[in-house]
Amino acid sequence: MPAPRFAAHRGGAALWPENTEAAFAGALALGIDLLELDVHPSADGEIVVIHDATLERMTEGAGPVRAQPASALRTLRVRGRDGVLTGERVPLLDDVLALAARAGAELLLELKGPAFSVHYRRGVAGPLQAVPGPVYEGMEARVIERLAAAGMTARTTLMAFNPAVIATVRALAPSLRTTLLVSRRHVEGAAARAVDTLEWADGAGATDLGLEHTLVDAEVVAGARTRGLRLGAWTVNEEPALRRLAALGVDVITTDRPDLAIRLRETMR
Repeated sequence: MPAPRFAAHRGGAALWPENTEAAFAGALALGIDLLELDVHPSADGEIVVIHDATLERMTEGAGPVRAQPASALRTLRVRGRDGVLTGERVPLLDDVLALAARAGAELLLELKGPAFSVHYRRGVAGPLQAVPGPVYEGMEARVIERLAAAGMTARTTLMAFNPAVIATVRALAPSLRTTLLVSRRHVEGAAARAVDTLEWADGAGATDLGLEHTLVDAEVVAGARTRGLRLGAWTVNEEPALRRLAALGVDVITTDRPDLAIRLRETMR
């Protein structure tokens, strides 16, 4: 069984200010396999790298990310894990793509939305249905354009919880890898089973399925193999959980602790 590949979640959020150039450079210096990051649009149509739809948690700014022009967002200092402001600034996607291109890195890039992304519900007499949340109109096309300009299309997987976003990416760039993300909240809210998420990914047309790691078991892994889905698990920060998922045969494991993942990877060789 091949060893899993490890992705640095938000660049390695347990080690550096998340979603910053310092985090991505640090994870690459450790020898991580992939960088995971999140994006939102600015008011003037640029794509910025930040997890939340609002600025308060991670920066000295306030209000929605999409309400500010990129020139203003780039000046904002980013908070560390302890909440203290650092010297790091909110990067543009182009900044991170340039860094990744120079390093020959691969990316897991999550396309965020302005509010809740999706919930799943069962009709009165029908199958389970996805109810997509709001989207940023046109963001998918802008991200795809930036990937092409940076020469990163073949080294990037676009991810989303919202299956409507996956559908848009598929229509615009059918050759791109796409990951449908699913949390335990989605599964439990729909009174579904973890293995049902395989059908959700197939229904969305995704090439990959990314599950909250506690949902992953042997049945899910076997089902992903049968369907030809690449299986990812997030966000895994303890060694026993990392080892469990590696032993199950998960393809990609996302972690805030790329240092721990690298040490574990060395023991698997």
